[in-house]
Amino acid sequence: MRSSYKKLGQFIKQVSIKNTNLKVTKLLGVSITKKFIPSIANTIGTDMSKYKIVKKNQFTYGSVTSRNGDKISVALLEDDEAIVSTSYTVFEVTDREKLLPEYLMMWFRREEFDRYARFMSHGSTRESFGWDEMCEVKLPIPSLEKQREIVREYETITDRIKLNEELNKKLEETAQSIYKEWFVNFEFPDENGKPYKSNGGEMEYSDELDMEIPKGWKGTTSENVMNFTTGKLNSNAAIDNGNFPFFTCSAETFKTNTYSFQCEAVLLAGNNASAIYPLKFYRGKFDAYQRTYVITTNHNQLSNEQIYLVVKSELENFKGLSSGTATKFLTMQILNNLPIVLANEYIAEKFYKLLKPIFDHKLTLQHEIEFLVEFDTTLLSKMATIEG
Repeated sequence: MRSSYKKLGQFIKQVSIKNTNLKVTKLLGVSITKKFIPSIANTIGTDMSKYKIVKKNQFTYGSVTSRNGDKISVALLEDDEAIVSTSYTVFEVTDREKLLPEYLMMWFRREEFDRYARFMSHGSTRESFGWDEMCEVKLPIPSLEKQREIVREYETITDRIKLNEELNKKLEETAQSIYKEWFVNFEFPDENGKPYKSNGGEMEYSDELDMEIPKGWKGTTSENVMNFTTGKLNSNAAIDNGNFPFFTCSAETFKTNTYSFQCEAVLLAGNNASAIYPLKFYRGKFDAYQRTYVITTNHNQLSNEQIYLVVKSELENFKGLSSGTATKFLTMQILNNLPIVLANEYIAEKFYKLLKPIFDHKLTLQHEIEFLVEFDTTLLSKMATIEG
């Protein structure tokens, strides 16, 4: 063990302030991604005065690790105060002139820390990483100046990731807005550049969709114009530092060293405990989990970009349609019956040319995010070698 390593217990203490006056109402939980998230717990009839208050620059962690895979749920609150369940432990750094909370949070984000915490967990019915074990954690404590330097470098990367994610979100919103105007409101530009429907564009009834659509367009269902297949891999096929994206039913994209697909496709999770089905768009070599749908077009007037936006618009409906108790499933019966509006060839081509640069930019930003995340992970791993 390097001489700069010290036990964490020297620098932290538990904090237990109850929400006795019910002043704080924002209820949060902690995810295995090391972030605070809005709590989904049913609090009707719950005495919120017993909940713990967590303040800015304080940590919260869940000690139970047996249900978290290889992750431990711990996060640093960067915003205003909130409340958390009494099942969580709240703690803070006792002297910020010796240890920066941001530096400590970097240590908690390391994969090596997760493996250590899981290994040191104990218990019979459920395993936990208790306060005593947390205090026994050893980590390098360099000078405050060095800590600030490391945190700045890390935040430069994470800020760039956040910026890319925000840009991707705006591009996504732009694409959805265009899709809605063209294929829901039917206000695509007519031959004079004016919105079609509101400027007297001719409409006709579609028996297939039970609605009016622009004249010359067609109504159909997804089974007639889309190809549906699934991956073949088990979820444990994911490996660290793999060469190709591996799409599962998780919101996160993993890596593997094999690829079964080389195309542009829409990836849709086929099951989820909360009926929230992650949706992605990708172009290139990749592999997929056996419950992940790989969707492509088989019609020249339907682009994969439009497929993505159609499925995106149906995600909320999937919550009520999917079957299953503990885990919800999207069946082919559900997916085959998605209503599809096919524009005429001219408008379909214009829509594709308008949307393709947006999706290209989204993919470029996503590739950069993936690179930055890998660099981020490398930086965290190198914390173990810090001196001075």
